This record gives sequence, C-alpha cells and structure tokens, in this order.
Amino acid sequence: SGHTMRQALRIFSRRLATGAAVTFTGVTGSALWWKAQAESKVDYAAVKKDISDLLDSNLDYDDGSYGPVLVRLAWHSSGTYSVFEGTGGSCGATMRFKPESADPANAGLDVARDLLEPVKAKHPGLSYSDLWTLAGCVAIEEMGGPKIGWRPGRTDAKCGHCCPPVGRLPDASRN
Repeated sequence: SGHTMRQALRIFSRRLATGAAVTFTGVTGSALWWKAQAESKVDYAAVKKDISDLLDSNLDYDDGSYGPVLVRLAWHSSGTYSVFEGTGGSCGATMRFKPESADPANAGLDVARDLLEPVKAKHPGLSYSDLWTLAGCVAIEEMGGPKIGWRPGRTDAKCGHCCPPVGRLPDASRN
C-alpha cells in the first residue's frame, strides 16, 4: 500500500504548502508538540548547532559531508507514511528496529543514525524522530538550501512492532 515517489512528493508538498498538522493515532501534530514541550525542555538551537558541527566532521566520508546522508535519513524515516492506513512516517523512529533497519532500501543509513547518537545522548529529552527530521532540515540549510519550517513533537516507538512493512518506501521504478 505504498505510494509512488510522485504521489508521495505531491502529498508531502501539499502538507508543506498548507502547514497542515498531520494526524497520528487521533492526536494532531500540534497537540503532540505541546505534549512534548510540557514533558521535556530541549534547546533546539543547541541541537541544530550540534548537528551542523557534525556535517563536515569527516572530510573522508563520501563527498566530504554527512549532509546528503542526513537528508536521506530524514526522507526514509518519513517516506513510509501511508495515508490509507495512517501508519508509518516520521513518528516512531522505527528504523532503530528490525525489520525496518534491515530493509535494503535503508542500506547505509546506520552511518547517519550512529553519527547522531552523541547528539541524542547530549539532549536526552529529544526524540529520535525529532532528531532525524531536524537533522535533514539542518543539512539542507547548511548545504545552501532553503530554510525549512520544522516543529518538534514526534514521539518514539518503544519496539519494532510498529515498523511499517518492508517495501513501503516510495520507489520510482514502481507505478
């Protein structure tokens, strides 16, 4: 029940353009944000700086920047959302668990997840879900792209039972 890349990008673009809150198990994204703010104070400016400091920390990696792999992590953690089932997506950070971590489409993303572990350890109130999506936004901005509107409030799954089915990521080769 996955989408083609074109369908997923249309849905994503519409949501970005309207600023609409996404419903996750009956709770709007803005309600999740307020819940997260009440439970934990996170210095998001410090988190952004920590992510930015990591981008060029290993000039021998790929093209000299971790930016592209962080964008890919953000996309892959978000791209599993099913509008039909209301599951998957950036809430949960289920790529930490099998079978999603072992999905061939996610090959190499362990580099990005491992890179961000010290940031998570430094900011324990930050969810992996927020960290991964924020890392993608910071990477785009630091690589010269536009400033991306981002809001916190995503929560993490406790185990792999919430993983979306393997193969749900949009695939440009499928119709």
